Amino acid sequence: MKLMKAGLVLLMIISAVLMFATTVNAQDSATHSATAVMKDAKGNIMGLATFTPDVSGLVRVNVVVSGLKPGLHGIHIHNTGICTGPSFTSAGEHYNPLGKEHGLKNLKGPHAGDLPNLKVGADGKGYMSVTTSLVTLSPGPTTFFTANGTALVIHSGPDDQMTNPAGNSGARIACGVIEKK
Repeated sequence: MKLMKAGLVLLMIISAVLMFATTVNAQDSATHSATAVMKDAKGNIMGLATFTPDVSGLVRVNVVVSGLKPGLHGIHIHNTGICTGPSFTSAGEHYNPLGKEHGLKNLKGPHAGDLPNLKVGADGKGYMSVTTSLVTLSPGPTTFFTANGTALVIHSGPDDQMTNPAGNSGARIACGVIEKK
């Protein structure tokens, strides 16, 4: 009888450990969302970017910023989650885990971090809502959540979507570290 009770207790313990391990593993591999608080070279908050899973399996990128010069601005995901102003070179190069060339119009591209230009109105406010298949919020070769992290960077000028390494989009003028939510 004691042996049967001990066996039952051991079976319950093993079952609990397996359920816990399965739950932790499911949480680690689940799709997440992410945000990036966009700041200018002086550290002032300019807006917010959100990254959420789309029903079609793509990543929806929503950006709302203010205080920018009107017109088109290159905007890219970069391969290091550090945003040290004023130049934001700490964010590294464009996120490019698959070794492609720059630009959504480049036949040898694009980088995983390439996005369409951000349009900024006469009031200095910019809005973007696009989906991309180039990155993922889930584990995999193009996940946002790398050991070095990732950042979203806005440039001073438009991206020509062809020229390496950054589409001739000019200086980096805003940056936000992409953080899992």
